[in-house]
Amino acid sequence: MDSLVEIREASYQYGDPSDGALPVAMLPDGLNKVSLSVERGECVLLLGCSGSGKSTLTRLVNGLIPHFYEGVLSGEVVVGGAATSTCAPGQLAQTVGSVFQNPSSQFFNLDTTSEIAFGCENIGMEPAEIRQRVDATAQELGIGALLGRTLHTLSGGERQLVALASASALQPEVFVLDEPSSNLDARASAQLRALVARLKARGKTIVIAEHRIHYLAGLYDRVVLVAGGRVRHSWSREEFEALPEELLVQEGLRARRLDDIRPRVTQEADIEAVVEAGVEAVADEPNPKPPPCPKPAPRLHVHGLTAGYRRTSPVLDNLSFFASSGEIIGIVGRNGAGKSTLARVLCGLHREWSGTVELDERPLPPKRRPGPVYLVMQETGRQLFADSVANELRLSRDARHEPSPQTVFAILGQLGLLGCRDRHPMSLSGGEKQRCAIGAALTHDAEVLVFDEPTSGLDFSNMRRVVDVLDGLRRQGKLLFVITHDYELLLHSCTRVLVLEKGHVALDSPLTVECLPLVRPYFE
Repeated sequence: MDSLVEIREASYQYGDPSDGALPVAMLPDGLNKVSLSVERGECVLLLGCSGSGKSTLTRLVNGLIPHFYEGVLSGEVVVGGAATSTCAPGQLAQTVGSVFQNPSSQFFNLDTTSEIAFGCENIGMEPAEIRQRVDATAQELGIGALLGRTLHTLSGGERQLVALASASALQPEVFVLDEPSSNLDARASAQLRALVARLKARGKTIVIAEHRIHYLAGLYDRVVLVAGGRVRHSWSREEFEALPEELLVQEGLRARRLDDIRPRVTQEADIEAVVEAGVEAVADEPNPKPPPCPKPAPRLHVHGLTAGYRRTSPVLDNLSFFASSGEIIGIVGRNGAGKSTLARVLCGLHREWSGTVELDERPLPPKRRPGPVYLVMQETGRQLFADSVANELRLSRDARHEPSPQTVFAILGQLGLLGCRDRHPMSLSGGEKQRCAIGAALTHDAEVLVFDEPTSGLDFSNMRRVVDVLDGLRRQGKLLFVITHDYELLLHSCTRVLVLEKGHVALDSPLTVECLPLVRPYFE
């Protein structure tokens, strides 16, 4: 056996409980006596619920712990024969390359070529060799068309590819990827898979912490389940693929393949029967979707909406649709189709060039949309402001209508955040931040709520929590829009689907079994 990564009885606690600087309750979860070996050339998939310790484990491997996070570390972590606790970060970066959930958090330049070259420049490599490394990396990873591009003009998937290329330019032996697909559409996830496959074919060692795993089917060699700061299970790929689905659900894990996802959608005839009955569900439906809310109002009417960021190329082009209370409308499409722009326009963050938005048959100009319309952003860190999770929920409304402690407690319990209520929102994992932002939305008395990728960074159990939250709002008569690349979320929660292509509505349909063949290609 040729172990490239060796973690022996490693325990880690964020912060220093002895100095009194920060209460232990406000610190992220750590690790407790974790032991793990990764063989040279092996691709290991780290799974586990949000807050289980997966990200902390990746930080042990790439040296962010103990060099960049304050805390107490015991045990031993050895990568490439060197102890990470004594190896300088610059030296370790030549052995371990890292790609984070949000690639923008690791960018230091404005253009792609400079970003790929940055690591090489940072260790003092000669300019001629840097140019050769950049060209060779782009060719090996098949991203030559991205060279010379401005970073802010790239899609989320393209940014993730650049981040991987930047790490690869240093030619490390180990790659650590922390939830790299959480904000990617199916096409970008496929590109990411192809790059990981190329790295694996070159004999590189890869550690990937993920929730959505279907895009990696057949690529990983081993699956490690992390729970409560410990390694609970380690399975070979064959063993993992043979596990019963009930065990995966019990552990809060996502579907291994798209074909494993069981839809909750009904047949078209059943939809009509439910509508005719008003509130009665179809008796013989084995896993029925909750019945449509019988209240028809308020109604949202979007007519002829055109918007963009450059006058010569609209992102939304004469887009029109009509929506009613009690609907959960999934907005689907490739990156760049206009989904997030539509969300920004609906909530008044971006002014349309032309067209109208009406609520209850009354025009709703952009300046009046905040309040009636509430947006939960994809990058939730941009809308979390308080010093604790509980206070974040109290901040979300007008001070004259602050939610009661009982309401805050109930919402935290519903979202599985009671144990985090005293922690600072910025100390949470990505999935926990997502649930915190959703909790803040629940205390806001909006008629229309827009969720932009509400399950990015969420395991299956917490995705189901979000599904329950959405259904509760639907039952209150709210109108919900859910922008998503998550096929499981779509099939478990939405009553209708809008597919956008190049700023147009390509499909507007109740979410039925009959329409799935038209929708599924956007997730494959």
